[in-house]
Amino acid sequence: MCEKKSEWREKLVYDPKNGFLSLSEEDRAGMERYAEDYKKFLDNSKTERKCVDYAIELAEQRGFREYHRGMALQAGDKVYFNNRGKAIMLAVIGEKSLAEGANIGAAHTDAPRLDLKPRPLYEDSEMAFLKTHYYGGIRKYQWPTVPLELHGVVVLRDGSVVNVDVGDKPEDPQFIICDLLPHLGRAQSQKPLGEAIAAENLNLLVGSEPLADEEGKDLVKLQVLKWLYEKYGITEEDFISAEISAVPAGHARDIGFDRSLIAAYGHDDRVCSYAELAALFDVEKPEKTAVCIFADKEEIGSDGVSGMKSAAFDTFMEDLCEGQGVSLRACYEKSFCLSADVTAAYDPAFADVFEKRNSAFINYGIGLCKYTGSGGKGGASDASAEVVGLVRKLFNENGVVWQMAELGKIDAGGGGTVAKFMAERNIDTLDAGVPVLSMHAPYETVSKLDCYMTYKGMKAIFEKR
Repeated sequence: MCEKKSEWREKLVYDPKNGFLSLSEEDRAGMERYAEDYKKFLDNSKTERKCVDYAIELAEQRGFREYHRGMALQAGDKVYFNNRGKAIMLAVIGEKSLAEGANIGAAHTDAPRLDLKPRPLYEDSEMAFLKTHYYGGIRKYQWPTVPLELHGVVVLRDGSVVNVDVGDKPEDPQFIICDLLPHLGRAQSQKPLGEAIAAENLNLLVGSEPLADEEGKDLVKLQVLKWLYEKYGITEEDFISAEISAVPAGHARDIGFDRSLIAAYGHDDRVCSYAELAALFDVEKPEKTAVCIFADKEEIGSDGVSGMKSAAFDTFMEDLCEGQGVSLRACYEKSFCLSADVTAAYDPAFADVFEKRNSAFINYGIGLCKYTGSGGKGGASDASAEVVGLVRKLFNENGVVWQMAELGKIDAGGGGTVAKFMAERNIDTLDAGVPVLSMHAPYETVSKLDCYMTYKGMKAIFEKR
């Protein structure tokens, strides 16, 4: 029986603390190694296609093989399935039958960006521009005057596919969206923040030199087309069958005198995707099959053949189940999924939209979200007490620093993840992920400690009995 007040407090009061205060030297060293590998992943994964390519490169180095239907598999085998170059599923086959379920990590690798329109190139006032259509929930005012890179694929008239990458090498040109000078911006400054920059004005400046020895109009545009043709064999019509995205230029960088933070484009949700991948690489022969998902299209509703609503995941899992004579529904009802997606980190500069007692804080570990959605939990997967209790116990037993979180005040906004699409498959699911500052901005900021604890949490999930 507790007799001293301090003992009662220790026994009864929930008092989370900054993870650095209890970080062991072993975990600190592991955290720094992990952060360097994660930054390298970010620098090589500016689009969902690049995430898939780099994940395959890393996976094959660790013994993963491409999965083909009917492939004979046994415990410890490592396979991946590439879904059209834009999403990927990886699995380490467990010792137990899939009738006992699988342990699943589901994250997404698409991020807010600017996609080129099907007919993007035009000239105005002897400057060449590319028109864009923004993808996902960007704040439009943040994108002008930020150096941008172009990445994507173009299918040429003859059906051949060309990869386009411009701006990521030191010798490459980069691109920019212009903004109005303050001297002439009085009227613009009076507009609401969301209206000051119109979507149709998010156009990339890509050239200003006219093509010499040519006559007629649009000579600057023609010079740009000449460069594209000489570099990639692209003509103007080829833009119609292209997927090219403008993303912030630059590399992931440490932030702060103590280098405890990382700023980069695309933390949402590559920070959780990489945590899954790194954790799966550390799993050799789990009791239950461990599955890592890199999904596409989460930022626009998870639709399409590469999104989490697609039957591609079900097909992959059904193929694995059929190889063991197990029905898919029997596997799903015994499975568990951690829907690994970021959450909002409490920012004291914008305290009015957060409910402080139920917010995620930087350096307090992976954030568990019982539900997301908006308003009265609209559009959310609301995990049961049993599911939350299972993860809480598992993380405590494995030294994972964790916290509970909501995405701001009830009626301040809200957001969603792929969790509800996993739950609709009759899979017990809980949202969890890294708290992010400046989410959806061209550069977001996360804590190294939170990144590392998300990796440790995913490893615990994959090794769950």
